[in-house]
Amino acid sequence: MNITFRLAWRNLWRRKRRTWLTVGAMVFSNILLVFMISLQIGMYGLMINNTLRAQTGHLQVQAPGYKDDHKMRQVVPDVKLLAAAIRKGLASDEVAARASAFALVSSADRSYGLQISGVEPEFEARVSSLPGLIKGGRFLSDTSAEEMVIGRVLARNLQVEVGDELTFIGSGRDGSFAAAVVTVVGIFESGMPDMDRSFAEVPLVFFQDVFSMDAAGHAVVIMAPGLIQVGTTLARTEALLPEGEELVVHDWDALLPGLKQAIQADFTSAWFMYGILIVLVAFSVLNTQLMSVLERTKEFGIVMSLGVTPGRLGRLVLLETALMGTVGLILGVLLGWTLLLWLGYYGFSYPGMEEMAGKFNLPSRIYPQVSFIGLLFGPMVILVASVMASFYPAIRLRLMEPVAAMRAA
Repeated sequence: MNITFRLAWRNLWRRKRRTWLTVGAMVFSNILLVFMISLQIGMYGLMINNTLRAQTGHLQVQAPGYKDDHKMRQVVPDVKLLAAAIRKGLASDEVAARASAFALVSSADRSYGLQISGVEPEFEARVSSLPGLIKGGRFLSDTSAEEMVIGRVLARNLQVEVGDELTFIGSGRDGSFAAAVVTVVGIFESGMPDMDRSFAEVPLVFFQDVFSMDAAGHAVVIMAPGLIQVGTTLARTEALLPEGEELVVHDWDALLPGLKQAIQADFTSAWFMYGILIVLVAFSVLNTQLMSVLERTKEFGIVMSLGVTPGRLGRLVLLETALMGTVGLILGVLLGWTLLLWLGYYGFSYPGMEEMAGKFNLPSRIYPQVSFIGLLFGPMVILVASVMASFYPAIRLRLMEPVAAMRAA
């Protein structure tokens, strides 16, 4: 074993209590970072899936330009047949056809503009959380029934309840006049006021009849098995598209670009707090190593007078710090991983979370996501910061005079 390594290891344990206190600070910080980063990643996954299930899904098959223009004539031909083909090709039921239009909806006394979406009732629950957010009445049941589900805010604005009738007026795909009378069969509450105020769903076949869509629609919504599999599912979906049709497949990042930006902004702000913790650990290491160098000043002066270079002594101090940081990293990662395994089985919750989660159709417990980044990124940053903090004591050694050092008390 290298003599420098042996000396560094033995020097660490000359003051066992001081070394263990510093290692303990590293271990605690590493456990905290592993837990917080993994919990944050798990919450991001939950937030992304909840947002995508409420609106877009992981993927959508659309006509070129529809994502930006949302024009009625930019359609997917035979949308139900295409959705069925994709379900068969992907061997997944998490595929549903949709169509969308804007209309003016009226009750007996009031009128409001809203977006009407035509959906497949039997498959919509597979790709959307909205059917689980019905607070009054029921979700759509018949593909061609003249019925509608609306948001709680819209129901209050129109002063209607389940069983009341609404009239909506819009423009069909061919420019014709589209109008119908529907019965409100359900009222949902998504927790998003804009959606609850200006969104409604009707059966797809009924929507196609009213808006002169024939068999066309505007999107096929697809949920991948997970966020990691989105790219693979996109490639498989593109291979299933009919030849000769000008159709495109968009992933969730293209459909909702602001979502990733919001996550990145939140992660950046979280690292400001993590940075404070890392700086505190670095100062703790600096204090430990500086005390270690000062109490060995006479010893260093003697070995320097015997021919040991200041550079080698500086490397010794850096190696001591690296060994101490490695011990803290290993213990912190192992204990943090054990904590994540336990929380991954039982979940993490706090008072009031179950009630809040119930309003948004979310799980009542959060499960941290175990990943390579979550386990090692934070502890590695602490290790690097600790080694960098020990540069100051190492530089002091390079400036040390052997004679003056041997005269130190």
